Order: sequence, then C-alpha cells, then structure tokens
Amino acid sequence: MKSVKDTLLQRRSIRRYEREDINPEYMELIYEAIRNTPTSYNGQQFTVIDIDDQKLKEKLYEIVGAKQIKTCNHFLLFCADYNKITLIADEKGIEMPSFTNTMDGVIVGVVDATLAMMSALVAAESCGLGTCCIGYARTASPEGIAKALNLPQGVFAVCGLAIGVPRELPDMKPKQPESLLIHHNCYREDDMTAELVEYDANVRHFNATRSGEKTDNDWAAHIIGYYREAMGYDMLHALARRGFDVVS
Repeated sequence: MKSVKDTLLQRRSIRRYEREDINPEYMELIYEAIRNTPTSYNGQQFTVIDIDDQKLKEKLYEIVGAKQIKTCNHFLLFCADYNKITLIADEKGIEMPSFTNTMDGVIVGVVDATLAMMSALVAAESCGLGTCCIGYARTASPEGIAKALNLPQGVFAVCGLAIGVPRELPDMKPKQPESLLIHHNCYREDDMTAELVEYDANVRHFNATRSGEKTDNDWAAHIIGYYREAMGYDMLHALARRGFDVVS
C-alpha cells in the first residue's frame, strides 16, 4: 500500500480505467474507511450507494454525462441522508424538528457526505486504485438520479466517486501555493492579487503544455464559466422536492 504522504500528495483524477475487477479486500477497506468517517454529532447524516451493475452505470452516465461513470469498476454515490434518523424517530415516538428545512441542515448533510467521499478516496488511492470525483452527479438531474436509485424523501445526491484500476497517469495539475490557501490566525489582509495572477498564468501554461489534450484555458475565466453555468441549476427547488425546503 502507498504511504500516507504519497497517497495524499501524488493524487490526481483518473478518468480512464482498465477492464479489471477491484480486489474485494480493497473494497472492504474502502467501506470501513467510509464507516469510520467523522460526522456532525456522530449523526452519520449520509448514505453511500455502491454501483457496480454495468447497465445501471450506463444509465447514470446518460443522466450525468461523465464517461468515467460507465468505465469505472465501482461508482459510489454519496448522499445526504435524514431518512434513517426519521425512521427511528417515528419508531420511538420522537418528534422530528424541521432541521432539513434549514441551511444548516443541508450543510450538515453535505459535509458528512463529502467527508465520507474523502475517506473513500484516500482508502482507494492508498491501494493503488484510480479515482475521480464527479460533482455533476449532484447537479445534472437531481430527480433523475433520485428516481434511478430509488432515493427516499430526506435524501439527495451530493457527489460521486468513480473507482477503478488506473489506465493512465495524467500530469498533476498545479494547485494554489500554500500562501494563498493557508492563512494564519486570521484571513490575509495584504493584497493577494499578484499571486493570483501568477497562479492563473501557471494554470494556462500547464494546460497548453501538458501531455494529452491541450487547451488555452486559464484558471479564473474557466472557473467563473462554471459558476455561470451553475446559475441555471436551480438547486433550491431541486432540494425542496427532496424534502429540504430551506427557509432559514
């Protein structure tokens, strides 16, 4: 297995996989890592759906549009989940507060599911497997995903993780320098613009010179383009239909 250092610092998104099954012992480690995820209140406000049925993966690919969903060996969908706590509350006669109708209720579920995904990612990468996080699993069609996977009320997809035996080793993308990401004791008060411009240029250079497909994408305009696209997702209404009608 890889060291913690190599697992974390050599990680890259893998989008091409071998047609090879994953060692069951590796999947069991991934499951156990997910189970041991730290969560808010130890409430474990998440559920993970492990999808290895090829026809279902292809159906999800048609919904989401990310090819790695159908080519990976296992596709894990991480969901915020208040259905389980609601079931036991009903069984024990405990009145459930409208926590899912608050912004904090949504955030708690999203954070728990995301932490679980990172636990799975680290476990998979430590075994030498390739992974790719897929955010479009959340936004492409919330109702389509819910219907395909029979998600009950109080449950919504947060993120997906493709896992498989890697068929590629892409160049590592440049990340923001430590000075931009790690601030000490308070948010930086000096002007970060010059460092951001330099990083933006580094990303453009990487995209123009990397192995494989090359582009002229920078960082700022490219990411802001994603923000513009995301303005049309209408996630508040999608969440409301899943039982998360945020009012405060």
